[in-house]
Amino acid sequence: MYNRSLFTLLAFFISLYALAQHQEVTISGVVLEQDTNMPVPYATVVLLDSNTDKPLTGTTTNEEGKFTIQVNETSKGGYLQISFMGFKTLTLKTLDTSTDSDLGTLFLEQDAQALDEVVVRAEVSSTQFKLDRKVFNVGQDIASTGASALEVLNNVPSVNVNIEGQVSLRGNSGVQILIDGKPSVLADESSNALGTITADMIERIEVITNPSAKYDAEGTAGILNIILKKEEKKGLNGSISLNTGIPDNHSLGVSLNRRTEKFNLFTQFGGGYRSLPRDNTTENTDFETQSSVFSEGTEYRNETFFNITLGTDYHINDLNVLTLSGNFAYEIEDQPSRTDFSSYQNSVLESTWYREETTDATNPKWQYELNYKKEFKNNEEHTLLFSALGSFFGKEQESEFDNTTTFGDIVNVDQQTETAFQQADYTFKLDYTNPISDIVTLEAGLQYVINDVGNDYEVREFESGEWVINPDLTNDFEYNQKVFGVYGTGAYEKDKWGLKLGLRIEDTNLHTVLTNTNENNHQAYTDFFPTLHSSYKFNDDFSVQAGYSKRIYRPRLWDLNPFFNFRNNYNISVGNPDLQPEYSNSYEVTGIFKFGKATLNTSVFYLYTTDVVERVSTFQDNVTITTPINVGTNGAVGFELNGKYSPLDWLTFNGDFNFNYFEREGSFESQSFDFNGNRWNGRLTTKVGLPADFDLEMTGQYESDYKTVQGESEGFAFMDLGVRKKILKGKVVVNLAVNDVFESRIYTSIINNTTNFNYNRSMRGRFFTLGFSYGFGKGEAMTYSGRRR
Repeated sequence: MYNRSLFTLLAFFISLYALAQHQEVTISGVVLEQDTNMPVPYATVVLLDSNTDKPLTGTTTNEEGKFTIQVNETSKGGYLQISFMGFKTLTLKTLDTSTDSDLGTLFLEQDAQALDEVVVRAEVSSTQFKLDRKVFNVGQDIASTGASALEVLNNVPSVNVNIEGQVSLRGNSGVQILIDGKPSVLADESSNALGTITADMIERIEVITNPSAKYDAEGTAGILNIILKKEEKKGLNGSISLNTGIPDNHSLGVSLNRRTEKFNLFTQFGGGYRSLPRDNTTENTDFETQSSVFSEGTEYRNETFFNITLGTDYHINDLNVLTLSGNFAYEIEDQPSRTDFSSYQNSVLESTWYREETTDATNPKWQYELNYKKEFKNNEEHTLLFSALGSFFGKEQESEFDNTTTFGDIVNVDQQTETAFQQADYTFKLDYTNPISDIVTLEAGLQYVINDVGNDYEVREFESGEWVINPDLTNDFEYNQKVFGVYGTGAYEKDKWGLKLGLRIEDTNLHTVLTNTNENNHQAYTDFFPTLHSSYKFNDDFSVQAGYSKRIYRPRLWDLNPFFNFRNNYNISVGNPDLQPEYSNSYEVTGIFKFGKATLNTSVFYLYTTDVVERVSTFQDNVTITTPINVGTNGAVGFELNGKYSPLDWLTFNGDFNFNYFEREGSFESQSFDFNGNRWNGRLTTKVGLPADFDLEMTGQYESDYKTVQGESEGFAFMDLGVRKKILKGKVVVNLAVNDVFESRIYTSIINNTTNFNYNRSMRGRFFTLGFSYGFGKGEAMTYSGRRR
């Protein structure tokens, strides 16, 4: 009896289990990107109730984009939604939940609107066009292995970086560089700080040739906005990169993120050592005295650097987010160099000597930032954002220059220099955005920027067995600038047509003083900067954009400070405390085309600049002295072409071409600088997918000759080459890159007039880099920085 009862009870439970199993339904599928056919890992798959739209059950896709969802009796009769950041949500209404089903391959389409706020990390760099900017999404390009931000910028369409590290946009050096939309000590050219940002830290770079009134008016050429990566997945995620190279280029970088419902903790830290040798050749000839001085040598900039970033986003609630972050970087510089000189009189060698430099410097820099963002209940785009940013950069540098005569009786005085430099910057911003309807958006805000700089510079010369201060070359230069700006914009945007108007007003107060000689310079001025942007979409394959903006380039410390650069005492640089700002008016029309597997973007632009700042050289006693001055006007009309073509799944071509014709008018010390000329450059990158997860990348670039205010700069062509191997489904990536394969990236400038001849030639040479990176972590994708979840 007992056994029969037990058997009956067991049979009853087995029947219930079998019935439950019969009533449960399995739905599966694979989610891929529409454009690339790549899997979309950790996409959210949710089954929603058809009547209430409430979630019934859900899951996430695995690393291969696959998902399986179990539907029981209580969950039947729903519909499926698949979503992932940066993509349009896919909804499947006609879903059969009565039986097991395999939905096969499902494709998610990129959402251009969402990509304004978050960009998915790509294997290959790509360019997107927005209403007022171009967005260069930094992929895992092989040529960028171990590269600094300056080298990444040199791969961005319309941007060039010369051997001195000077950044230009469409041939114009008046560029404002921002980090995450704000001025930053990390973007200060004077501190070489961009060298501490590595390619794996960068998410994207925005090229803004006609910025709206929301942005600073600084930069006549426009703005380059470097957006650093911040992980957005829930849970613990991160990456490690390790690079080594010849000449010395060694670095280690770690990025970590821990995301919870309330907090997003993030950090990046790393360090490295690099050597940047540069070969220089110069010639100075005085036709009146028939004397010449030749120099040839190698300069080094050896850098040991460390940096760490710490920060957290605190989600107070769904509508309020507080972000606090800080960055600290430290550089140790060693700059040994030797330059050999020879002096001729009437083509007869008179003397030879060499000049050796020993320079040591330490550069501490830090930055801290507080952000508060509030969203309003009526619309997640209705926001109020306040930010306060402070930064500091210091330099303690000592240099010694020893001269040794090897032939003849020329006397060169040995010299020492000592620099104590400090720069403190503070930026306060308040931005308000209100989309008052689906087609009308209003923006308003204000900004206050304080720049406080001191540069104590001392020169000593060795005389009669002791070091004596040279009072003519020694001074303490102080620079203080305050800029207060307010702006307002209004945008009207429908499906086909959009218009955005804006006005920015900035009040500038600049004061410089040479404390030892009590020389003061004060400038105060108020400017109005109107902006206009418009777009029209003819169809899905063709649209047009137009823009106008007025901009300003304010002289910076190194433009104003009358200090000497002694690395070569026959070619020295001097600042100009009386330098005035330059202004530009920029007009641009862009067409965006799509032809099957190809995209093409063309721009025609006109840039008119007044009070142009140019570096002009004067010549005396075989010494070339270069100083910035305001020289007349420059009108440039140009044409730009960017394109991408993928004829096969394993083959992609990316190219860009930029041409501009310019007319200069101006004079300096009775010398006319009226002339015209043209300048162009082209770049082509070919990416080839090879078997066994190997990729090949080749980039060729050409820079044309062009005229300068006193002479010309010669053109050159160069090539970069790289190979990449992906391991463990792309989690591990190994790169080998060769930059300037043929050692042909040579910068040459010539000044040739009736009184003198000046020739300068510089080159870096070939670089080899081997890189290794590993990404880890997984979790549900979440939207970044306070957007509702």
